[in-house]
Amino acid sequence: MGSFIEWFVMLIAGSLLAIWIYRSFYRWLHTPYTVNRIKLGKGGQLDDNDENIAFLEQAGFEVVSGKHRVPVGIELDGEPLASRLYIDYIAEQDGTMYIVKTARDRMPMDWTGSGVRDRLLIYSLIAPECAGVLFVDVKEQAIRTIRFHVGE
Repeated sequence: MGSFIEWFVMLIAGSLLAIWIYRSFYRWLHTPYTVNRIKLGKGGQLDDNDENIAFLEQAGFEVVSGKHRVPVGIELDGEPLASRLYIDYIAEQDGTMYIVKTARDRMPMDWTGSGVRDRLLIYSLIAPECAGVLFVDVKEQAIRTIRFHVGE
């Protein structure tokens, strides 16, 4: 009787192991190829006199990195084009990271759903490990937190 129970337990354990291996392989096989993600925290130097950094620190954020320049390769009708995205800062609060974009006079923000999407969604897509995007406007004394929920 003991031999039968041992074989039964081994059969169940082996079946569970086989199912786990199959599901892991299936998930790996059907996961889309990921693009190279940017490495956060290796940006430019922080300026001690920057009013945006001071404003973020007053609000309880720790600015951990300066300006990032993310190159974007584009192909248009077979012709290569070059562009880049700029991230102003990376900030952290309570162990949560945020991408920071600052307000610019020459590029006013359109605070409609489509305006926010067109201007800021790309930052959430290139750095999904961040909790969201902080839009800092020192003139208005405002920090707005934007989080995108795609496909929900």
